[in-house]
Amino acid sequence: MAIYRLDEKEIWFPMPSEAEEDGLLAVGGDLSLGRLLLAYSNGIFPWFDPGDEILWWCPHKRYIIRPSEIHISHSMRKFIRHHDIGIKLNRDFADTMHRCRLQREFKEGTWISDEMEAAYGRLHRAGYATSVESFIDGELAGGLYGVSIGKCFFGESMFSIKENGSKLALIFLARFLEDQGFNMIDCQFHTDHLESMGGCYISYEEYCKLLEEGIDEDWEKN
Repeated sequence: MAIYRLDEKEIWFPMPSEAEEDGLLAVGGDLSLGRLLLAYSNGIFPWFDPGDEILWWCPHKRYIIRPSEIHISHSMRKFIRHHDIGIKLNRDFADTMHRCRLQREFKEGTWISDEMEAAYGRLHRAGYATSVESFIDGELAGGLYGVSIGKCFFGESMFSIKENGSKLALIFLARFLEDQGFNMIDCQFHTDHLESMGGCYISYEEYCKLLEEGIDEDWEKN
């Protein structure tokens, strides 16, 4: 299949079904608020190395966590009982995203560039991106951030300073989203960490159904 090239003048995407086997759908465009919202509402997300052209992905094998099925292990329950656990929403979105960047930057590398931080900061200020931070015995322990449209949450990255820091943030997020009627946390790709927390593969058809049910058709009016 041909890879579509986007420009900055027109906000559009090819049909997600036209993505290559590895999920690559298009190249180019920009990270404007309108383009990012259109992308996520169709299950598309940007992922590219700093300094390279923007790459847009839509894998047809999707990995999600259903908020009601978040897995809390026996050891985690014990850990929670023995510590003073605190959780905050949007304590400092920019700081949380930057911490996610730093945790990966000197290890396997990161896609979180200055350009990405600025773009997701705009999403946050517009009410479409959220951060969750966990505290253990009064000290910052970890966190995560992602994009929220309608009743779908699209997880982007997480960090841990202390043991179980990111896990606590994800557990709280799932409980919060379940209370709000969200139908999925889109994890984008599989990791052992996410699998241990209740993640599972679903078919692209099921994923599209969750998107259709969860995305508010009036999000552009908000």
